[in-house]
Amino acid sequence: MARLIFVRHGESQVTVNRVIGGPRSCIGLSDLGRQQSQRLFERWSGVENFCPDMVISSAYPRARETAAIVAPAFGAAPIEVISEFGEHDPGPQCDGLLYTDFTAQFGDPDWENDPFGMTFPGGETIAEFQFRIGTAVRSLVDRLGDGTAVIFCHGGVVDTALRQSMRAAGTGVFEIYTVNTSITELLLVKPGRWRVIRYNDSAHLVGLPTSTLHSLSSDESQ
Repeated sequence: MARLIFVRHGESQVTVNRVIGGPRSCIGLSDLGRQQSQRLFERWSGVENFCPDMVISSAYPRARETAAIVAPAFGAAPIEVISEFGEHDPGPQCDGLLYTDFTAQFGDPDWENDPFGMTFPGGETIAEFQFRIGTAVRSLVDRLGDGTAVIFCHGGVVDTALRQSMRAAGTGVFEIYTVNTSITELLLVKPGRWRVIRYNDSAHLVGLPTSTLHSLSSDESQ
């Protein structure tokens, strides 16, 4: 039975900068994101005999940096970069725009309705993104067999994998919010049937700010 352990990357600098951070503009983790990743490294370093068969990262700098901090907890396992596990691609027109500039030009993205509709002009539709993630998961499971893989990826990837594992609607119905460096674990019980072992496990983040922006706003109010 294949076991997939998804880890959302640590807080990204583009999030702090309020920028749409696609593959062209991502510049890695914020200081808090590195602290979050270090906490996860320390958590997994204390787990005996946890040696995943594969350690995978998306090609985004924020995912690769998270993997580089956390993966030494597993020993000498190499990190394989699989670009198909990247986040929903906003396309070159929107990648790197400030959120305020994007909404001024195009309005708020519609994540809840037609998955074939335009979310980012020139970018992936939700349907295209989810098809890419589903295909990447299937390919990984075929390679993995009865092994375990840790996948350093993105909130949208975790959202899609969870929805597809439960055969839930691709958009709407319920809201998923995956915390930075949280752990989501899926077990393939038999072909076509997944078991959700855990979602959004972030116990290692106790005592850290929820975000850099929240921390800054709290400091400014004092």
